[in-house]
Amino acid sequence: MTGRGMPRERALTALAWLAALLVAAVAAVGSGYLLWRGVPTLGRALFFGDTPPLLAMAGLRPVWDGIWPACVGSLCLVGLATLLVLGPGVGCGIYLAEYAGPRTRRHLGLAVELLAGVPSIVMGLFGFTLILVLRRMFLPQANTCLLLAAGCLALLVLPPLVVSTRAALESLPHGLRLTGAALGLTREQTVFRVLLPEAGRGILGGVMLTMGRAAEDTAVILLTGVVANAGLPAGLLAKFEALPFTIYYTAAQYQTEDELARGFGAALVLLVLSGSMMLGAGALRRALEKRRKGEDAWN
Repeated sequence: MTGRGMPRERALTALAWLAALLVAAVAAVGSGYLLWRGVPTLGRALFFGDTPPLLAMAGLRPVWDGIWPACVGSLCLVGLATLLVLGPGVGCGIYLAEYAGPRTRRHLGLAVELLAGVPSIVMGLFGFTLILVLRRMFLPQANTCLLLAAGCLALLVLPPLVVSTRAALESLPHGLRLTGAALGLTREQTVFRVLLPEAGRGILGGVMLTMGRAAEDTAVILLTGVVANAGLPAGLLAKFEALPFTIYYTAAQYQTEDELARGFGAALVLLVLSGSMMLGAGALRRALEKRRKGEDAWN
């Protein structure tokens, strides 16, 4: 290392530390402010209002002044969107990494990148337009609903899952593929028995990003089925409530400080809910890794 390169390296290191500290400081300030405004509102009244909790959770009585239906609607929405995107996202990533030719890989990769650049409000308009087309041509009773919102969300979060799956597979050493061929495995057996277990960490990371994005988006669901005071989701074709919309609606329409405080409480609950889902996915990833290491040690 020359003397001239040392100051430059130190400057770059200092800038990297400064950027990391800046991100951490912004996250800490935002989280701290949300905790300061949201923690005092936590309680039974925030979730259930004047409705008895057991009756509200059982769906026997509606909740008018609480966020319990929005919490349930958000969980249903994220879960359904994840189920819808998991197969196509992982499958497309596997195809791009292992089966597609150079030309197909280039064209399909470009399509995924274009889809990643679509704004969420445009995806919501797509879902709303789809309902209008169905009403005129095939299904006069078609309407916005939980299934439509989850489908549009799945399209919105598809690119990160495709990219993470592809990157996880392409980052594996080429020797793993040669090992599979040397053992007499077919290409499909090598992919599903050797490569996918090794790339599981990166794929689950993409699933975590997918769940986080699906939990916080508002523009898509705003046009595809979410409404205020819809109650607990009655089915896939029913209207629903969701925490992002509740926060948006409260911030735009609040009349008193108590209503605004409930908005901060709902934002804090959404943050905790998203963090819990991501922590759960991370715990699942670690459990699968330990199981994989145990199987390798046993073999």
